[in-house]
Amino acid sequence: MRLSLSLIVFLGAIINGYAQVTATLSGRLFDQETRSSIALATVTLAPAADQPIRAGALSDMEGRFSMENIPSGSYVLFVNAPGYEAWQTEVLIGELNQVFDLGKVFLQVKSTTLGEVTIEGSTSTVSEGLEKKTFSLDDNISQSGGSVLDALRNLPGVTVDPQGKVLIRGSEQVLVLMDGRESSLTGFGNQKGLDQIPASNVDRIEIINNPSAKFESRGMAGVVNIIYKKEQQKGLNGEVGVGAGFGEWTTRRENLPNISRKYSFTPKVNPSLRLNYRSTKTNFFLQADGFSRRRINANEFSLRNYTDPNVPDITSQFLENRTQNLYNIKGGLDFYLNPRTTVTAFALWQDEYHIDRGDVPYDNAETGQRIRLWRWAEDEHTRFINYSASVNHKFPQAGHELTLGYLYTGGGEDEFFPFSDSSAIRQSKDNTFLTVFEYINTFNLDYTKPLKSGRLEMGTRIRLRNIPLTYTLFPGSGSILDRNLGAYSNYSEDVYAFYGNYLREARVMTVEAGMRFEPTFVDFTIDPANRYYGAVKYHYLPLFPNVRLSWKLPAGQKLSAFYSRRVDRPGEFDLRPFPKYDDPEILKTGNPSLRPQFTQSFEVAYKNSWDKGSIYVSTFYRKIDGIFSRVYGQDTASIYPVVNAITQNIGKGTNLGAEVAFEQAVNLKWRFNASFSLYRNWINAASGTLYYPYEQPFQFGETKILTWNAKFNNTLRLAGNVEWQVTAVYYAPDLVPQGKILHRFSLDTGLKKKIWNGKGEWILAATDLLHTFQVAKVLTTEGLTLTTTNYYETQAAMLTFRYKL
Repeated sequence: MRLSLSLIVFLGAIINGYAQVTATLSGRLFDQETRSSIALATVTLAPAADQPIRAGALSDMEGRFSMENIPSGSYVLFVNAPGYEAWQTEVLIGELNQVFDLGKVFLQVKSTTLGEVTIEGSTSTVSEGLEKKTFSLDDNISQSGGSVLDALRNLPGVTVDPQGKVLIRGSEQVLVLMDGRESSLTGFGNQKGLDQIPASNVDRIEIINNPSAKFESRGMAGVVNIIYKKEQQKGLNGEVGVGAGFGEWTTRRENLPNISRKYSFTPKVNPSLRLNYRSTKTNFFLQADGFSRRRINANEFSLRNYTDPNVPDITSQFLENRTQNLYNIKGGLDFYLNPRTTVTAFALWQDEYHIDRGDVPYDNAETGQRIRLWRWAEDEHTRFINYSASVNHKFPQAGHELTLGYLYTGGGEDEFFPFSDSSAIRQSKDNTFLTVFEYINTFNLDYTKPLKSGRLEMGTRIRLRNIPLTYTLFPGSGSILDRNLGAYSNYSEDVYAFYGNYLREARVMTVEAGMRFEPTFVDFTIDPANRYYGAVKYHYLPLFPNVRLSWKLPAGQKLSAFYSRRVDRPGEFDLRPFPKYDDPEILKTGNPSLRPQFTQSFEVAYKNSWDKGSIYVSTFYRKIDGIFSRVYGQDTASIYPVVNAITQNIGKGTNLGAEVAFEQAVNLKWRFNASFSLYRNWINAASGTLYYPYEQPFQFGETKILTWNAKFNNTLRLAGNVEWQVTAVYYAPDLVPQGKILHRFSLDTGLKKKIWNGKGEWILAATDLLHTFQVAKVLTTEGLTLTTTNYYETQAAMLTFRYKL
């Protein structure tokens, strides 16, 4: 029996596993003639007249009744009230609403025959409408002890690059939420905060490829929603844990001669704490976790091949050793003013400090002679904070509610970046000091009204975003850094959103349609001393429709079709008008003139479930206008060749692909799941002008590539309450402007043992056992071919202990 119950739990959480659908059914009883409410009537629900009752309720003094946790299926609803004719009707509990309302039911003193009423609703861990997939981190053993970014790498359709960008179906334009809200941890710095969120306190991750109009319109690839653990039981409960391990126990490639030693056997510690105290009137919660670790943040070997025979080919190594300490604290309170009104307030803090020590030697590729050696010691301090307050009021009708909320998110960094150059060309130092902070104030009003066969959602959201930045430059003699950029900028973006979304569900077909209107106003102030860019001010008034059609097919099969339009606004780093070293001769610079990109998405998805498994198949097509990406160009006016990587709108493109996810429980001890994603990225030929550091035209022809990735999880239940998981991940070559990324492969494994009747557990996890997940790129621009391979740290092992209070 214990094995059977465990299997049920595991099947509900593995990849694309579907949870039992339940719903809340409500209504209100009235006298047909007098229109007065009927109290103390008995309302029951059963699969058929001659079958056991599944749920029951009494109507209150206003004639209202409500029944919860009703599984999906066909039922008969019976109403009996003294002095009235017994009444019954067939109801259908569908799969796309959590709550729904029968509406007004009129009872007559005399017998009468009433027509059939069809009711549909759903609640599901993984959406039965096929627009959302949910993955439990408890079953992701191979990546336990790591960050949320490590866990995302293992999910179907998701890839992760070494800069910490999450790509879904080949696109890095992803909206990342935490508990359904924006967060400074994931919104600042182009999602780099995902690597700074330990997975220890995260319950599950949702991937929403086709969000409704209720969600913000950002993110052409969809939404990643990170959901923290939260206890529902009364009293004091929670979990405490600690993980420790090390990484980089093998070396793929030895350092170039005479540079600093690369870190090895890098130590890591991950403590975590989760406490929850729930009473009748209040619910207090506290979550804390952190990392203290060393790591190889970058170890990139490069070869520059120049077409000019007078310029020697150069080999180099960009080595960056990092020491990092960070912590996250989240605390809050739910206060129940009355049975229908709840006030929630919480705060989330993160503080992160790291020190980077790095060398970049440049050698003649033919002779091996050292040309120059760069060294730096970066100290960077980042901090993030969120405050949130909301009021939720539930009307007497089940599922009828109104929410008013405020959210403040702030994140920033202080970055001191000193460089030294020991080349024969110059003996000097460059120092830069950057301070940037992002403030976002969000106000929202959301209203939900359940209907007889669906629901209505509408609301408004105001998002005020402000990013002040100061930049101080201390250039050395012969510096390649530009003295004509000014010292400050301030980016302001105000978005006023209004949305409406309607869902109607019938026995066979479901229709969901919505519209979001987002007037957006941008004001970018730049120091007048900047020689290249001036102030930018503009607005746009876009509409973002979404449509979903779903069909219930025989034998538990489902088919859905989607259409949506979305936008991707440039991030702070894309806009920043100041250069940042990618390596000492590659400077990344933003573009204040950058404009948003818009995407139209079409998708058809199919799912077939059976007793011990399921298969999910989808095909998608995206049409993208105004793509922004980094364009590489050479600065030939510098004392030696410098490559500038500047963000630019490069025109149009398409993304066409398919996904397949399959799961199967072979028996009580063995289950596996596999996923395969195939897509074609196509970027049209583009041309334009780079305005930094001087006007220079760029152009490149049409580029396209057919690429894919595959993931396989195999989990075995061994003796002694031990689970063993092996995970394989493969990324095929992919397309980037002016080049491509070569293939990658990782083999991960993990063991989990429960002790003390499930109160405690040990987890041993190891990633990239074969040390094969390096990132290799080939980029081509006029006069230069750049080949790079980054052996950044992907190999790590962690031993974690957790105890449930």
